[in-house]
Amino acid sequence: MPEGTLSFSEEDIEALSQPPNDALVISIILNKIQVNHVLVDIGSSTNIIRSMVMELLGLLDQIIPDSRVLNGFNMASKMTKGEIILTINVVETIQDTKFHVIKGDMSYNALLGRPWIHSMRVVPSTLHQMMKFPTKDGNKTVYGEQHAAKEMFAAHDLVPISTSSTSEKSKTNRLPNSNHNPYPRLSPRDR
Repeated sequence: MPEGTLSFSEEDIEALSQPPNDALVISIILNKIQVNHVLVDIGSSTNIIRSMVMELLGLLDQIIPDSRVLNGFNMASKMTKGEIILTINVVETIQDTKFHVIKGDMSYNALLGRPWIHSMRVVPSTLHQMMKFPTKDGNKTVYGEQHAAKEMFAAHDLVPISTSSTSEKSKTNRLPNSNHNPYPRLSPRDR
C-alpha cells in the first residue's frame, strides 16, 4: 500500500461490541482538560460545544456573542449563544477550531462536524469505530469510545413507568480509565 494511504480492515471490526452501530465518540484535550463524549458527525455543517463546558473550562468570557439559528436533523431550531476559537489536541495533533456555543442539555459535550473533519483531513468510520488522518509524521488513528457512545445514546436509559411500589434505579457501569492520561476529565454529567 502506498505511503500516506488511509485504509480500514476487517480486523479493525473484530474487537468491537457487536453490532457496531454506534456513533463515533472520542475524547479531546481543550485547555489542558480531557473532554469526553465528543461526537464526530459528518452530517453536521458546524462544530458545536455546550456553554456548560465553556463554563467548566473557565472560558465563558472568551465567547464572541453571535446569535445564529442551527437546525437539527428534525428541523428543530436551536439558537447559538456565540462562537469561540479553541485549540484542540487530538492524539498530539493540535489545531485551532471555531465552535458555535449552545446552551442546553445534549448527550454530548461537543460535536466535531465537517469543518473540523475536512480541515484535519480526517476519514471517520463508524463501522470500524475509529478515524484516521494524515500528519507530517505519518498517519494517526483515533479509536472511538464505543462504551461512551452506548451510554450516551442508549435506549435502555428510558425507564418504563412501574406500577409496583418498589423500584430500583438502574446503575450505570463505568469502565475504568484504561489509559493513564495526565489531563483531568470532563464528562456531560460533571456539573
